[in-house]
Amino acid sequence: MLQKTRTKIYNLLRWSEQYTKTDMVYLTRGGFWLILGQIISTACSFLLAIVFANLLPKEIYGVYKYALSVAGAISALSLTGINTAVTQAVARGFEGTLKKSISIQLSWSIIMFLASITGAGYYFAQGNNILAVMLLFIAVTLPLSTSTNTYTALLVGKKEFKSAAKYSTISSVFISAASFIILLFTKNPLWLVLVYLLSTTGTNIFFYFYSIRKFRPNKKNDPTSLSYGKHLSLIVFLGTAISYLDNILVFHYLGSVALAIYSFASAPADQMKGLSKTLSTLFIPKIAPQSLAKANETINKRIPQLIFVGLLTALIYIILIPPFFQIFFPKYLDSIWFARLFGLNVMLMPVNTVIGSAINAKLVEMPKKWLYRFHISIQTITIGSLLLLAPTWGITGVILSKTLSTFVSILISLYYWKKTLRIKIAPQEEKTELVSAS
Repeated sequence: MLQKTRTKIYNLLRWSEQYTKTDMVYLTRGGFWLILGQIISTACSFLLAIVFANLLPKEIYGVYKYALSVAGAISALSLTGINTAVTQAVARGFEGTLKKSISIQLSWSIIMFLASITGAGYYFAQGNNILAVMLLFIAVTLPLSTSTNTYTALLVGKKEFKSAAKYSTISSVFISAASFIILLFTKNPLWLVLVYLLSTTGTNIFFYFYSIRKFRPNKKNDPTSLSYGKHLSLIVFLGTAISYLDNILVFHYLGSVALAIYSFASAPADQMKGLSKTLSTLFIPKIAPQSLAKANETINKRIPQLIFVGLLTALIYIILIPPFFQIFFPKYLDSIWFARLFGLNVMLMPVNTVIGSAINAKLVEMPKKWLYRFHISIQTITIGSLLLLAPTWGITGVILSKTLSTFVSILISLYYWKKTLRIKIAPQEEKTELVSAS
C-alpha cells in the first residue's frame, strides 16, 4: 500500500513537470527536508522569542542582541565565502576540499580573534565591562564556530538534504533549550550571550566530526575552489558585516530599547528570509554542474513565478502581522508598524535569493574584476543608504534602506548575469554560425 502511494506521488510529480518546468521529484525530496528543518528551527526561534519578550526587559534584550550583532559583524573577517566554494567542489566530486578548507579557516581566524580582543580592550577603556567581557567570549568561540560550520557545505554538495535538515534541527533545539534554561536562572546578558555562543560552537564542532565519520569524504581536493573561496570571502566581506550594521546603528543612535523594538519587528521577515534561503540551498548544487546557457534558461523560467510568489507572500505577511503581535508579543505592539513595513522586503526576497544563488553557483565563469565590482557596488549602496537614512529617519529609515538595497541588488545581479552571458555565450554562437556557413 505504501509503495503504491509512493508510486502515485512520483508519477504525479513527474506529470506536473510539464507545467512547472522543474525537476519536481528533486525539489520535493530535497525541499521537504530543508523546509521541515527550517520550520522546526523557526518554531524554536519563535518560542524562544516569546520567552525573551515576556521575561526579559527591553533594555537587557537590546544589549543581548547588540552583542550577537557585533559577533556577526566580526565573523565577516572569517572566510565567509568558503562554504559556497566547498559546496560547489563537493557537488563536482572534490570532497577532500572540506578538510583542507578547515585548516585554512582556522589559520585565518586569528584575524577574528585579534579584532575581538581589540574591541574588548576598547570597551574596557570606556568603562563598559559587560560588553568588554562579551567580546572576550566572542574571541574564544567564534573562530571554532565559523570554521566547523562548513560541515553543512559537505551535506548540501552531496545533496544529503535530509541529514542537513536533521542536524540543523537538533542544533536549533539544543541552542534554544540552553538559552531557555539559563534564562530561568538569570537575566544577566553576560550569561545569556555566553550560553548562546557555547551551545552554537559545541553543536557545530559535534556535527562536523559526526558528518566526517558518517559520510567519509574522499581525498580529492580542488585547489581552485579554495582560491575561489578566498576571493569570494574578500568580495562578500563588507556584505556580511553590513547584514549586522542595522542593529549596530540602531543601538548606537537610538539605544538598547529601540534595538529590542527593531529586533522584534525584523524577526518575522528574517524568518521569511530563512525560508527563502531554502530555495538557494536547493538551487546551487542543481545549477552548478549546468552550462551557463542552461542556467540562464532556468533563471528566465523562474523569475515570473518568483515574482508572483513574492507578491502573494508579502500580502499574507502584512495581513497577519497585527494579530500575530497582539497574540504573542503584546509588550511589543510598537513593533507592528515597522514589521509591516518589512513586507516590502519580503516581496523581493524570492527573486533576490534565487538570482543571487545562480550568480554564486556560476561566479567562477565571471572575470574576477567583475566580481569585485558586482559586490562592491551593492555594498556601497547599502552602507550609504543606511548611514544616510538611519540617523535621520530612525528605524523607518533602516527598513527603507534594506528594501532599497534588496531591489538594487536584483538589478545589479541581472546586469552582471546578462553581461557574463554576452561574453561567454555570444562568441560560441558566432563560431557555430561561421562553421555552419562554411
